[in-house]
Amino acid sequence: MITKSLKFLTIILFVVSCKDAKNEKNQEINTKKEVTNNVIDSTKSTPKISDEVVISDNLFKTLLPTSYRIDKNDDPTKDLSKDWFDLFEKDGSYYLEKAAFTISKGYDECVGTETKAIETKKNTILLLDYKKLTTGKVDNLLISKKHIWPKENVTFDFKNTTYTLRGVGDIKNTENRTNDKDENEIWHTVENYELYLKTSDTDEQLVISENNFSDTFVVLIFVGDIDRDGKLDFIFEANRNYEEKRVILFLSSEAEENKIIKKVSEISVQFDC
Repeated sequence: MITKSLKFLTIILFVVSCKDAKNEKNQEINTKKEVTNNVIDSTKSTPKISDEVVISDNLFKTLLPTSYRIDKNDDPTKDLSKDWFDLFEKDGSYYLEKAAFTISKGYDECVGTETKAIETKKNTILLLDYKKLTTGKVDNLLISKKHIWPKENVTFDFKNTTYTLRGVGDIKNTENRTNDKDENEIWHTVENYELYLKTSDTDEQLVISENNFSDTFVVLIFVGDIDRDGKLDFIFEANRNYEEKRVILFLSSEAEENKIIKKVSEISVQFDC
């Protein structure tokens, strides 16, 4: 009787042991499956958003007089009105006026989407939805150096204050090339770029920082007093690649304590296929 009981107990223990082993094996298979599903295939690149309009960290909106791709009811031009301001250049001087524009519809065959193009009759630099502005001529300074390469600086004197922009970064390659005006110029390929601004009575402030550029570089396109507070404001074109139009506006009147300027608006439009 004892022998039969021992045999019966042995069989039960064997069955339980097999069942546990099977459960552990299934759990291991499920775990491996879960891990495998979370592995990113490095051979598959993330799709590029070809019609993206980036408006980041904006105190107010700005627009460029250009064509915008309209996708999924996203219309960057929808907020533009005659209450906006037009900052434009004429004969070397700059002016602010209420925006006068037309918007025409089109089609971008490159990506197969509808477009809307903003057009003005002026040499518009930027359209601004900033209610604190006033119309009229804008004080501006002559820009003698639009590219501030690493180890270079440029200074501006305005209302008894000296402003200095200083470039920092790594120059990887240098070549001679012809620019859009058929002028010969020295062109650098730059990485880890930083642009700093200081004044004669204010500490240095980091303004722009970019790790790399694709056949582009930061361009200083405006220096003047847009907000009429007696201090300089700056506009940069900072395209990160040749299929992007990116403009950044800095105003002095919105600067935080112990700072010179503040980035108040940035707009980036992609034109890639």
